[in-house]
Amino acid sequence: MFYQLYELNHAALAPYRAFADIMRMVYANPFNPISQTPWGRTMAASLEMFERTTRRYGKPSFDLKETVIGDRKVAVREEIVWSRPFCNLLHFARNVPSGHVPDPRILVVAPMSGHYATLLRGTVEALLPSADIYITDWMDARMVPMTEGTFDFDDYVDYIIEMLRFLGPDTHVIAVCQPSVPVLAAAAVMEAENDPFSPSSMTLMGGPIDTRINPTAVNQLAKERSLEWFADNVIMNVPWPQPGFMRPVYPGFLQLSGFMSMNLDRHVIAHKEFFMHLVKNDGEPAEKHRDFYDEYLAVMDLTAEFYLQTVEQVFIKHALPKGELVHRGKLVDPAAIRNVALLTVEGENDDISGVGQTQAAQTICVNIPDNMRMHYLQPDVGHYGVFNGSRFRREIAPRIVNFVREHARTGKPAVKRVIKGGKSS
Repeated sequence: MFYQLYELNHAALAPYRAFADIMRMVYANPFNPISQTPWGRTMAASLEMFERTTRRYGKPSFDLKETVIGDRKVAVREEIVWSRPFCNLLHFARNVPSGHVPDPRILVVAPMSGHYATLLRGTVEALLPSADIYITDWMDARMVPMTEGTFDFDDYVDYIIEMLRFLGPDTHVIAVCQPSVPVLAAAAVMEAENDPFSPSSMTLMGGPIDTRINPTAVNQLAKERSLEWFADNVIMNVPWPQPGFMRPVYPGFLQLSGFMSMNLDRHVIAHKEFFMHLVKNDGEPAEKHRDFYDEYLAVMDLTAEFYLQTVEQVFIKHALPKGELVHRGKLVDPAAIRNVALLTVEGENDDISGVGQTQAAQTICVNIPDNMRMHYLQPDVGHYGVFNGSRFRREIAPRIVNFVREHARTGKPAVKRVIKGGKSS
């Protein structure tokens, strides 16, 4: 019922939001002499604040049209190369110069934790000059009809395995935050089966491998509540007229509320500064604010079964580090990983995945040779800075690229067929 009320409230505000946007354009119009006065800019700023705080932010685009290879700009084309009901695999195809030595192929597994894969736009942009990049583009569960069935933790692991097999040998995988656990599980499953398509290297960044280490506020909440509490209080049915009508989900707006409440003072200050920049007609800082919050406030729903299983297995039972994680009825054994190089990356000030939680992968993957493992702690960054921002571009991305190149195997070119819904074409 709460989800329905949320939707009704949004619909009720639609005409007021439209009116506010029209009046904002009137007050901001350069042909209107009032727009050049402090009063006019204050009115325009107030109306924009109202419109932005009441709007629903749609799925952003990657909008990565070019990159630099060597000293040359090349075009980039975004294409879907593999598709399932709950995920598309996007390829950023680069128009590489003739004679260019093939770059390593990297599968970036984006977090399925409320935000779209475009949250990793900066990650992809930083890696594109040095690698052939693919990324998981997870679907908003409210947009997937009930006829497509369910999607749980086992399905997530299966999707990763399918994508690695589709991309072929000598593929490297990077997991950002939440997918660190299912990616490690997928690697363990593939290695246990001696799968020739297991990844050459696995980079885990700011992920909750063992949340018993330096628990954060997110971890404490899961520890203090039972699984039944989460099922009763945060799981809701998608309202009509969305395509996923009646699908049980964990709504994205609840996840966003949780994230914002952790640093509420920071968000309040950011919006206050945004308002003052608008009044002062200071365009560049205001545009940076818009760009960040257009991305940050765009959220998606998660299937209830995936969300609850993740809470239970990762945050309540700590199944992976305890050696109790099960996939399709079989125990997942991290010790089976012998041929996959492991890089773990953490941020010194991470308030989502505490320091040591990701590094725990180095402990449980006991059979990876020492010369195939590395850990890096980035000073002075929080969770977001682990995969985005200036320090990521300058200090973390080069380390990832070097690690990937060092542990590349002799492989084959990427598969060029397109797979949709389980069929090849």
